[in-house]
Amino acid sequence: MKNHAPTYLKHHFLIAMPHMADPNFAHTLTYIVEHTANGAMGLVINRPMDLSLADILEQLRPDTASAPLCQHVPIYGGGPVMVDRGFVLHPVGMSFDATVELQDGLALSTSADVLFSIADGRGPRRSLICLGYAGWDAGQLEAELADNAWLTCPYSAHVLFETSSELRLDAAAKHLGVNLNLLSTQAGHS
Repeated sequence: MKNHAPTYLKHHFLIAMPHMADPNFAHTLTYIVEHTANGAMGLVINRPMDLSLADILEQLRPDTASAPLCQHVPIYGGGPVMVDRGFVLHPVGMSFDATVELQDGLALSTSADVLFSIADGRGPRRSLICLGYAGWDAGQLEAELADNAWLTCPYSAHVLFETSSELRLDAAAKHLGVNLNLLSTQAGHS
């Protein structure tokens, strides 16, 4: 009998199936930052909040007027855990106080200096800013996958940075040749 190593989904997208009942994840596309035997961590990348970078900077440095450009930088609801904590996905090339290089030229920064550099026009040319993250305990994501709650898809910089947020979910599904609108909301029930 062969011992199969588990498949981890670090650096993949999770596509919520149409029947996803959890309101935190219904109709979401999530980028998986980390996935090990101990659990998983991801960022929902298609849920813009009613906030801009200007709103966040006002909290971080209330004494400084923010650049008008900040009004147009959207903030995404990255997930239900630590919703006051910021996570910025951006191409490798610039390093901030807390930056980790992921894969395929993608990096994650979690320190405020990345936000200030974006606001000042000196930051990464492409970025996606999330508040909060999605977390799964050991075995939880695997169980949800076995339950057909998610489709998985390889990471795509095009989907992350060049596709508008309302089209990201369908664009990722299209990579798999799947039209989410044609999937039954009763998947798994015959």
